[in-house]
Amino acid sequence: MGARMTELLAKADLAGAVAGWRSYLATERQLAEKTREAYDRDLSAFLSFLARHLGGPASLGDMAALTPRDFRAYLTQRRKDGLSSRSLARALSALRMFFRYLDRKEIVKNDAVRAISGPKLPHGVPKPLSVAKAVDIAADPTAGEAADAPEWVTARDAAVLTLLYGSGLRISEALGLNRRDAPGPGRDILRIKGKGGKERAVPVLPLAQEAVARYLELCPFALSANGPLFLGVKGKRLSPRIIQLVMERLRGALGLPDTATPHALRHSFATHLLGHGADLREIQELLGHASLSTTQIYTEVDTAYLLKVYDEAHPRAR
Repeated sequence: MGARMTELLAKADLAGAVAGWRSYLATERQLAEKTREAYDRDLSAFLSFLARHLGGPASLGDMAALTPRDFRAYLTQRRKDGLSSRSLARALSALRMFFRYLDRKEIVKNDAVRAISGPKLPHGVPKPLSVAKAVDIAADPTAGEAADAPEWVTARDAAVLTLLYGSGLRISEALGLNRRDAPGPGRDILRIKGKGGKERAVPVLPLAQEAVARYLELCPFALSANGPLFLGVKGKRLSPRIIQLVMERLRGALGLPDTATPHALRHSFATHLLGHGADLREIQELLGHASLSTTQIYTEVDTAYLLKVYDEAHPRAR
């Protein structure tokens, strides 16, 4: 929501509070840019609703006077606009965060939004690959390449996929690496800055080190220390979409499930570590999760996998 849009939807006092909230999300909360953009869109939609609801731009006084009925009317309208339950939950979360900010800064106090229950969300768990399928990708990542792909491109994609599974990186983290960050002899630890600017150390397998070294050897571009490590064919930082396409082709070439995506390799990293006895706290640190509750969902994945194996293998389970 730009400053001009804020002026159209909010009076000067509220527009100033919105600007302060934006700064708070970026500096104090250190939320990722895309998360801030999503919250900003949600608040913009709410202010747009209020402008229609009230017959003009809202003020801080209007914020203080809102009732649970107003918030329910807003969520009902968003549902009619086609928002999913997950998007509605995020929209409500954005409003709660905004009103909590107003309260803490002693700008406006209104607890009405806290009385609103969020939509029920389907309980999902991450969908990792089996160990065998993950090993297939590590053994032949070039199976997902176009027939005419240059050798350096296949080496690049193999290095990225190996890092995703071997170190549990998000695709944005892997493609955000610069040349100076590249693992190699004597550099088997990566310093990764993840969501919210949180930094963590992750180990790099010898296999991944070798894959990165081969890519660097074949890469036709001169890589500067502060420039991107992984480049596209035009010499710019590699787009996540390219790796997503490689995974799509791998699904066909290796018979992988539809859930096999770049992020599924990160899920596989965590699940396979847990299945082989790694401590949940250690996995939390490796993944860069702020809360252990986020990591705990992998215990459900591990249990579900064990039950699936039991059902398929035990003679009395069928």
